[in-house]
Amino acid sequence: MRFVRPLALAVSAMLAAVTWFPATASGEQDGGKKGVSLTNVDGAGDALRDSGVGWYYDWASDLQGVAQPDGVEFVPMIWGRDSVTDEQLDSAKSLGSTLLAFNEPDLAGQAEMSVDEALDAWPRLEGTGMRLGAPAVAGGADQPGGWLDQFLSGAQERGYRVDFIPLHWYGGDFSAAAVDQLRGYLQAVHDRYGKPIWLTEYALTDFSSGTPRYPSPQEQTDFVSGSSAMLQDLPFVERYAWFTLSTGTAPTGLYDGATPNASGEAYKAG
Repeated sequence: MRFVRPLALAVSAMLAAVTWFPATASGEQDGGKKGVSLTNVDGAGDALRDSGVGWYYDWASDLQGVAQPDGVEFVPMIWGRDSVTDEQLDSAKSLGSTLLAFNEPDLAGQAEMSVDEALDAWPRLEGTGMRLGAPAVAGGADQPGGWLDQFLSGAQERGYRVDFIPLHWYGGDFSAAAVDQLRGYLQAVHDRYGKPIWLTEYALTDFSSGTPRYPSPQEQTDFVSGSSAMLQDLPFVERYAWFTLSTGTAPTGLYDGATPNASGEAYKAG
């Protein structure tokens, strides 16, 4: 997701044999796991400075006009096929040491790329020398034969480097069970591939009826608190980022302008 939209089996012998670059725990890279996604809406810069996160991204290879706070790491992204340019790759290298790649290539209306198209472009991303995350699929990352499974198999066959796996998760169950549902998905992907996980988008949003349904403020705040505690304790989760910083981007935002709402206060405290 970039803007609001209408919204396991055991690992195979081949994938188990993949030799990946070693991962570095997030605590060794910066001050913490907790991050946030943002777009440049009113109050975003002030909200980012107030949020207490250790890192952030904005679905782009540059800062999108938001001043980077001291001590907060910016992580650039190559969003889709049209972003694989010298200009954007150079921008990413100049602003960060880790690169996110291809936003929801499995989803129409997002990056929408075939597996082969993503694999063909991969050497240019790998050529930056940056630490490199797999494409962030919208869902099904734990499924044999799914988009991510095919991509990682192809990367192994071609000898490409993938350092960690970014994931997106949106829960339609607004009860206390949502925390364990999220944990189960993360565990399934980690069990299948044995790679560090970055949860780069997550929130409670029910897309099952076509029109998105959102939790009550209390339901969201409870989930923010419970999921933050869970994510901090999961050793294979290097980083996580709530979707999203500002209510000007999505109803699940943590800030109304530059002022934290109840979920924002809970996220700061987590």
